[in-house]
Formats: sequence, structure tokens, C-alpha cells
Amino acid sequence: PDISELLKYLATLQQRQGKDCEIVCGYEAGCLGYSLYRQLTWNKYKCIILAPTTMPSTAREIKTDKRDAELIARCLAHHDYSEVHVPTEKDEQIKEFIRMRDDHRLALKKVKQQTLSFCLRHGFQYDGTKNYWTQAHLTWLRTLKLDGVDQETLDEYLLTYDYLTSKLDRIEKRIEELAEAEEYKENVHKLECFLGVKAITALSVIVETGDFKRFASAPQYAAFLGLVPGEDSSGGDQTRLPITKAGNRHLRTLLVEAAQCYGRGQIGFKSKTLAARQTGNPPAVIAYADKANERLRRKYYRMTLKNGKKSNVAKTAVARELACFLWGMMTENYA
Repeated sequence: PDISELLKYLATLQQRQGKDCEIVCGYEAGCLGYSLYRQLTWNKYKCIILAPTTMPSTAREIKTDKRDAELIARCLAHHDYSEVHVPTEKDEQIKEFIRMRDDHRLALKKVKQQTLSFCLRHGFQYDGTKNYWTQAHLTWLRTLKLDGVDQETLDEYLLTYDYLTSKLDRIEKRIEELAEAEEYKENVHKLECFLGVKAITALSVIVETGDFKRFASAPQYAAFLGLVPGEDSSGGDQTRLPITKAGNRHLRTLLVEAAQCYGRGQIGFKSKTLAARQTGNPPAVIAYADKANERLRRKYYRMTLKNGKKSNVAKTAVARELACFLWGMMTENYA
């Protein structure tokens, strides 16, 4: 864990092997982030961060530090891995800020579930409207009268809800400000031309992906997100599996959420909000996004209404194609 001790070991190893020997370091992407990578790079040692989901599975083996080190060494020697892209320091800072916002969203979701469960345990069930957490539902919660400490418990739940809601609003406004920075503004506005992609999702795609041109094709980018189906084939038999999920989980979740928008509205219809987001972009960019929006909405309805596919399956398929269109937009492949 101490970089000074690690550098001493590497210096000893270099002396033992000779100056002509190149030392390559590697570690699995995880809690260390990019700090160790940057420390080793600053000290002129080559370092590679390996994506754990692309390394050979060791599920049947007992996990130890020694076996993990041997697996990493074999992967480095045989090139049996995918390398994690290292973002710039500013991209990393923004990525951490956006992911912090997602942590608060999960906390808010949990508080909502806890509040509803508490009310249900005490015989209170809201039936005013179909949806919870509307203005009417909040008014109903605030007018409930409980006995003793139970009233204090409900008040504390509602205070936590109000605190997290206001904090999320403030964080999201700050993310929208970051999206207007000079180095992100143009690309964010391009990605906002797609249905379901607003400033937060667009900025996340940019800072999490980094250089889109490192992917030779759109399917490669979809594979990076884990949105392509797996396959277990032998001889003449072909067995298709669910999506691999071997990639960036954060982006994959955002794109599946964005894909939900394609299950609403008429094919070819463009809302005033989407038209406003597209304003100011080149005609070629808008035309490309409109073609994608129409195609993906048509695909969703065909899969669910004509072919009888489940909604989640259709949304995942739409998310995969949406990822391909995003790659096309960012690499200027408008064909």
C-alpha cells in the first residue's frame, strides 16, 4: 500500500534483471482508482489497469493475493485482458461528482421505501392517485397524525426526504453548469439531440468514455458497455445468452434509462423540449439524431407490439443501438 516501498522493490528488481529489461506493472480496476497508475507513471514505470470483467474467470479457485498476482501476470504476458482507459484528471473529477449524485439518488430511493413501509406497518395506505411522491401524496404524508414517538419517526423520514431532494436539485444544477464548460459544451449539445439524453447523461457519456475513437466500430463501443449478447456455441450449435454486462455499469444503466423514452410517443413525433435542445446544432447532426430517434422508437414498438418481447428486453436492445448511434455522433460517422 505504500508507494515508496513499491518503488524500492521495483528498483531492486530492475537492478537484478538489468537496465535492458522493461518492467510492466498491472492491477485490477477497483478501489485504488487511478492513483497508483499515476504514481507509477510519474516514476517512469509502465502501468496497465486491467478490467476485471474481461479477465479469465477464477470462480472455482480460492481467492488469494498470490493467485490474483499470478493471474494478472498471465494476462499481461498473454494480452488476455482489456485495458481500462485512464481519463484526464478533470474528467475523473467530474466523473466522481456525477457518481456522487447517483449515490444520493440511491439514498433518496431507500428513504422513500422506508417511509412507505413505515406507513404501511401502521395502517396508512395512500389511495388518492396512482403514483406516490406526487404533491398530493406529500401533502397526505404531512397531514398524517400518529401517536407518540411514531409521529417523530415519520417527521424524521420526511425531513431526510426534503434534505436529499433539495441536495439533489443543487447537485444537478451544478452538473449542468459543468456541462457548459468550454471543453464539453459542443459535444454535450450534440448528444442532447437524442431522445432521453439530457445534460447529465451526455456529460457522463463523455467523461466515462474518454476518447471515442479508441473504438474501431460501434459494436466495439456497445461491447465496452456490456450491452452485447453473450454466446455459448459449440460445433453447429449456437446458444445466445443475456447481455455480457462486462463493461461500464454506470453508463449501461444510464443508457437503459434513456431507452425508456423510446417507449412513449408517436414514431416521428418531436416534442418542443427536444427541438429546443437540438437548436444551434449543425443540420447534419440534427438529421442524424432524428434518424436515430425514429429508428429506435420504431424498433421498440416492433419488438413489444409485433413480436411480443418483454419491455425490459426491448429497452436493452434499444440501449445497445443507442450506444452505437452515440459512437457515430462522437466520431462523426453520420452515414
